[in-house]
Amino acid sequence: MNKENLLVIKIGGNIIDDDGKLDAFLRAFAAVPGKKILVHGGGKLATRLAEQMGVEQQLVDGRRITDAATLQIVTMVYAGFINKNIVAKLQAAGCNALGLSGADGNSIRAHKRTNASVDYGYVGDVDSIDASLAGDLLDRGLVLVFAPITHDRGGQLLNTNADTIAQEIAKGLSPQFATTLVYSFEKSGVLLDAGDEGSVIGRIDPAYYRELKEKKLVFAGMIPKLDNAFAALQSGVGKVIIGKAEELGQLIEGQAGTTIVHA
Repeated sequence: MNKENLLVIKIGGNIIDDDGKLDAFLRAFAAVPGKKILVHGGGKLATRLAEQMGVEQQLVDGRRITDAATLQIVTMVYAGFINKNIVAKLQAAGCNALGLSGADGNSIRAHKRTNASVDYGYVGDVDSIDASLAGDLLDRGLVLVFAPITHDRGGQLLNTNADTIAQEIAKGLSPQFATTLVYSFEKSGVLLDAGDEGSVIGRIDPAYYRELKEKKLVFAGMIPKLDNAFAALQSGVGKVIIGKAEELGQLIEGQAGTTIVHA
């Protein structure tokens, strides 16, 4: 029996921080037929609010240290304003959306990250997804919008990477649906030349990826994204697409961005 299609797309701060881009993207997203899930990052609002409240922000290798005060701020911003703002805009576009954090419905269970050298504070790594809950909600015609906040089943909220949440949701739902995972970021796709937006690689399979790495033709910052993309494929996701959220329609049709495939 053929599985029904499911689109899981992650958008980041470059879209969230720009009202015009966000409105345009959400209209395009609302117009995509079928079952779909949106996972959003946090953008710059949490940092601005922390500055206004006098809560110092600490970064280690570009990663935010989430202390107790910062956790309160990111929960208010990510699972509160940003999530509900997106849901309201989708409702206005005729798309019946439901906003969720990982704590809602016990949908995303995680544990506090442990690191021998760095204490990231209340940062979570995903343990499991409640695929049956998400599947039931999708079958009721709802579009799900996930904020990057999870919980540890012991009453503790955790700040969690949105890319990881999107990947885990796509993997968890792949037994039920033919799942496409879309990672959107600032570039037009995986580039042969990091400085040339016209050098997008349209399709990458495992053999070509090995060749690109051996010849050092893929820039270092993309390797973790590509490693995660292939890990998702190995866990049942049908395909992974990397590109600009502004080109959503073309990405889905394979006319833009980079499509990561099994072979």
